[in-house]
Amino acid sequence: MNLLVINGPNLNLLGIREPNIYGDQSFAALERFIQAAAQESGASVELFQSNHEGAIVDKIQSAYGRMHGIVINPAAYTHTSVAILDALKAVALPAVEVHLSDVNSREPFRQISYAGMACEESFIGLGFEGYRRAIQYLCQKYGH
Repeated sequence: MNLLVINGPNLNLLGIREPNIYGDQSFAALERFIQAAAQESGASVELFQSNHEGAIVDKIQSAYGRMHGIVINPAAYTHTSVAILDALKAVALPAVEVHLSDVNSREPFRQISYAGMACEESFIGLGFEGYRRAIQYLCQKYGH
């Protein structure tokens, strides 16, 4: 199974950015974790991170016909981007939303997820483990 894993803005600063919320592990550590989780599930992953909304939209569109599913942590764009929502709906691939922190217990604006409206499952507040669960979910439900 081929999966696209998308990480949005500021996730490249993991370990530096608000470690009391996001932990002290680096983005490189997250990428290694995701690769290992994919291998455990027998999936291959393409990793992508961008701080730019349009680049994320372009990457989602590029998954059409190439990928079997998408794992996405849109980060701040979760709460603002109809464009990412529309791209996920347009490609119509199974998608799972991930958030490192428990966005539902944070500021009220973080409790709105546009991207989540196009995702069939969400793993929120589990740290890195949310990515493993998202990959496992897609592999178990749609495994190729």
